[in-house]
Amino acid sequence: KKKVGGKVQLILTSPPFPLKRKKRYGNFTGKTYIDWLSGLAPLFAELLTDDGSIVIELGNAWEPEQPVQSLLPLKSLLAFVENKKTNLKLCQEFICFNPARLPSPAQWVTIERIRAKDSFTRLWWMAKSARPAADNGRVLKEYSKAMKQLLARQSYNAGKRPSEHVISKNGFLKKHRGAIPPNVIVDDLRSIPSDLLIGANTGSSEAYQIFCRDQGFDMHPARMPRFLAEFFIKFLTKPGDLVLDPFSGSNTVGAVAQELGRRWISIEARDEYAIASVARFDSQTATSLMPKSGVAASTSQT
Repeated sequence: KKKVGGKVQLILTSPPFPLKRKKRYGNFTGKTYIDWLSGLAPLFAELLTDDGSIVIELGNAWEPEQPVQSLLPLKSLLAFVENKKTNLKLCQEFICFNPARLPSPAQWVTIERIRAKDSFTRLWWMAKSARPAADNGRVLKEYSKAMKQLLARQSYNAGKRPSEHVISKNGFLKKHRGAIPPNVIVDDLRSIPSDLLIGANTGSSEAYQIFCRDQGFDMHPARMPRFLAEFFIKFLTKPGDLVLDPFSGSNTVGAVAQELGRRWISIEARDEYAIASVARFDSQTATSLMPKSGVAASTSQT
């Protein structure tokens, strides 16, 4: 903590979700989870630069043996951001939507068929400052076909909208480098609006999966999609900045940070997951990260 205190530009992590049941990668439940997550807020804030950011992914939870969604994730978020020892600001909420996720909770979705499948997680962007370092110009998406046509003809239907917003005659005629992405992140490559953030968490994990099978390691069951890490690292940091993932799992964040020219630190409690994560890197980097003796539960490129 002394070495990196006040130097981390982005803490990007997906901690164990606030589930009502235990997972093999380790997680607290109920009120214990709320207290645990809230207790991390002062430490995270201490590590950040003055204009640094925290992005935490939280999934949904369900009440045990009931088709009722739990308030635990929301209570955990509130406890974290409102921790009196910090002065964190909630900058924005993001949604990661994955229509390809398996139907769950299975009892209520596929057996009794009384609920729709749970297909998204929330990512909460927080900071010590109301204006942390950020630039959506680094995460622009290709213009849609309709927008390209509008820019080509240099005209559109201006004026007052039903929402009472007034669109000026020239408001959308300036061509920038692309479209500003929304805060809905879609993990699917089928027919979807072109301005959404898209990506698949399949090919990017192939080398990791092969390595785990060949070495007899258990794969981490909750791997962060690559496109999520890439979006937030580009959006909230610049080359040379320091990125931290304190619950790194298979270390997607570290691998993407490395490729994008950021310095990074990743921490993982289970030795097996930490060692297997070297498969995400080129051979030279992987060799440098492998423990010389015993095992290493944390890795870094700083």
